[in-house]
Amino acid sequence: MLLKVGELAKRSGLTVRTLHHYDAIGLLTPSARADNGYRLYDRDDVARLHRIQALRGFGLSLAEIGAYLSRPDTSLTELITRQITLLDTQIDEATRLRARLDTLHGMLTKGEEPALADWLNTLEMMTMFDRYFSKEELDRLPMVRQTHTQPAEWTDLVSDVRALMDADVPPADARAQALADRWMTLLARDTNNDARLFAKLNRMHEQEPSMQASIGISTAMRDYVIRAFGETKMAIYEKYLSPEEMRFLRANYGKRAMEWPQLMADVRDALDASVAPDSPRGHELAARHDELFRSYAGDDPRTHAKFRAALMNEPELMKGSWADERMIGFLRAAVASRLGSIQTMTQRN
Repeated sequence: MLLKVGELAKRSGLTVRTLHHYDAIGLLTPSARADNGYRLYDRDDVARLHRIQALRGFGLSLAEIGAYLSRPDTSLTELITRQITLLDTQIDEATRLRARLDTLHGMLTKGEEPALADWLNTLEMMTMFDRYFSKEELDRLPMVRQTHTQPAEWTDLVSDVRALMDADVPPADARAQALADRWMTLLARDTNNDARLFAKLNRMHEQEPSMQASIGISTAMRDYVIRAFGETKMAIYEKYLSPEEMRFLRANYGKRAMEWPQLMADVRDALDASVAPDSPRGHELAARHDELFRSYAGDDPRTHAKFRAALMNEPELMKGSWADERMIGFLRAAVASRLGSIQTMTQRN
């Protein structure tokens, strides 16, 4: 079946002028012409037009589309698969937007007038989360399923922490430590205790000042909470470490604290991918763990033994570590394997 340019324009939703332009630049040249000179498009031409419109939907320019289609390995199946993925993403985004608008609609129905800031915050936070998290991750992130307002328990907690900071209460104060403990408990709950989600959440917080302003949690407040939470660990470590070892620990404990969640996230990904502890990837994770551990524990093996004893005897030290027994077991095996490899290489040399 052959289609005239007017028929193709009508059935494709494009204009005749657009199809003429595609012909003029060599992007879509009709395969045949009638005796009277009319352009006639066959099945292959229509398939090529599908490719062109699909690529335009991906944001490519006409010149880029021409270069792409000139490649001999272009696959219509692959292109349609990409279209389906894009549509699925758009449907997911629309579904989440609808859920948030339903919340606002419910407020209006009850006579509660949302402020302009509420509407803007709903839309801004939605698009912000979409930039950092996949659909599957958003489904596992409880805080995304909250309403357009910040949950009251977080609002109250942020207010309490800000009050301590404004009063210059040091992180070592028992009040600060209690709030930090509440903070980490809520954070673990609202990220399903998944280091991968927390690492992305932290990255979003770092890179999006508007998020910090919206939820009232500045980087200074986050660091204050981290120091206060670290102080809850200091009291435990004091039972195991010498005064000199404690001075080193206090001076260095929080410096690289935000690197731990990403390491734990990568360990969890390795476990999900069935990576072996004695593999190159396992050794790489073990090396990162060793570097972070030594950053606050120092290089003395005798001190390391004290830390291990504390971790074995004090379950509270694992709180807020984003690690479970399976992850810890993987790291222990990876560290032992890496150490064995290093010793073998040393003996050979």
